[in-house]
Amino acid sequence: MKVIRDRIAHWSLVGLLLAFAATSFYAPSASAHGEKSQAAFMRMRTIHWFDLHWSKEKVAVNDFVEISGKFHVFEGWPESVREPNVAFLNIGIPGPVFIRKESYIGGQLVPRSVRLEIGKTYEFRVVLKARRPGDWHVHTMMNVEGGGPIIGPGKWITIEGGKFADFKNPITTLTGQTVDLETYQESNIAFWHVFWAVFGVAWIVYWSRRPIFLPRYLLAEAGRADELVSATDRKVGMAFAAGTILIVVASMSAANSKYPITIPLQAGTMRGMVPLEEKKSTIAVKVEDATYRVPGRAMRMKLTITNNGTSAVRLGEFYTASVRFLDSAVYKDTTGYPEDLLAEDGLTVSDNSPLAPGETRTVEVTASDAAWEVYRLSDIIYDPDSRFAGLLFFFDSAGNRVISQVDAPLIPSFI
Repeated sequence: MKVIRDRIAHWSLVGLLLAFAATSFYAPSASAHGEKSQAAFMRMRTIHWFDLHWSKEKVAVNDFVEISGKFHVFEGWPESVREPNVAFLNIGIPGPVFIRKESYIGGQLVPRSVRLEIGKTYEFRVVLKARRPGDWHVHTMMNVEGGGPIIGPGKWITIEGGKFADFKNPITTLTGQTVDLETYQESNIAFWHVFWAVFGVAWIVYWSRRPIFLPRYLLAEAGRADELVSATDRKVGMAFAAGTILIVVASMSAANSKYPITIPLQAGTMRGMVPLEEKKSTIAVKVEDATYRVPGRAMRMKLTITNNGTSAVRLGEFYTASVRFLDSAVYKDTTGYPEDLLAEDGLTVSDNSPLAPGETRTVEVTASDAAWEVYRLSDIIYDPDSRFAGLLFFFDSAGNRVISQVDAPLIPSFI
């Protein structure tokens, strides 16, 4: 009976170790992101990204890519998401395939979290350095404390012309020393990982050298739990604890003497981000009603539009949740915006003749494209607060643009 219990305990331990190894060393590759699974209201009513520009679509290892543009912090920020008082401008990529060298908001370097004002529009720029060859989906992203990552538009960028091992990341420290962060102290890091792994395995081996599960369970059930830990076990445990403390103290002392000048990681929140100076929109838009027709994958808006400007305008674009619906007769995109997020003829207006200064007109606007389903924007109709939001872009004959925002309840239609 004892032999059987020992074998059961032995193979149980082997199974656990194999399971641990499988989860530790298997890492499935990821190419794109889960932006489609993010709640539609999050993408519609938080951060609106526009005028985006990816400087390159193909780069070599060690080359730089810039992503720039503007983002608007929506006035109708949802109550269920914490306001962006602590936000971090980020880039969504499948692992460290790029490194972020610089980030700017309003021309100011932002290496850490910032405070953003609701209702304001900011310019941004992020500089990336290509690290790992492959085709990668690169997104704009804003991390908000209490709100999580808010993902913006993504574009495929190809890193080619080199090997992963060719990547270099040299920096000059404040003491004048130049080091390559990609390989700096690599051997020392490997040593301590191996050392503590061996230390931990030794601890596990000591306790697993005897039957582990069933015999110990039976002793505990029999009221003999005190017999599970012997005097020798207690001494070994104290030795391991003392050894751990001594090793940590000695290694910390050695590191402090070798590197006497250190600066802690900077974790404060930067305030005073300068938004763009924007004049009040000269186009007043009132949403009379809005419906989403489920069978047709189309949203219809009844809008009353008043032109308070000095030149006639036409509606050329409706933007929501990174998807752009265009009226190609008014505006054509030439920026290389991701094709899957661009409905070039997805916007129709019942009367899109030029709206003269001082004129008010009620029109029906339809935004239709498969993107409503592909990007799961239609899920907004199942939300407890079923509201849509976005930006309307009006253009005059000279190409000048006026932006107005819309925010209203959305009623589903199943016929």
